[in-house]
Amino acid sequence: MTRDEGSAVVEFALVVPILILVLLAAVEVALVARTQLEVVNAAREGAREAATSPDPARAVGAARAALGPRGRDARVSVRRPDVVGAKAVVVVRVGHRVAAPVFGGRVVELSATATMRVER
Repeated sequence: MTRDEGSAVVEFALVVPILILVLLAAVEVALVARTQLEVVNAAREGAREAATSPDPARAVGAARAALGPRGRDARVSVRRPDVVGAKAVVVVRVGHRVAAPVFGGRVVELSATATMRVER
């Protein structure tokens, strides 16, 4: 092995951990973004249900159903006045645990708010 080959191996060994860290960070960002989109959709589904049904439990159920298995841990709040044309507001909050131990396994709280006018 020549000196040039040895230095290339050392440089490669120094760059690989940094490259792996960058790839893990990109994957984590994508997972958080996907979860945020799911939370936004769940809030929209809950608001749609709240706009058409006077029972807030149905709006909570619709929001949790839209989240799938993650819906068990979701915190959903519904504010729905009884006046037709008033705004029904649904807020969904979900804790997302960062999977990579490199980033400490912290929990990031994601939330979304959706508003729709009461129809009935």
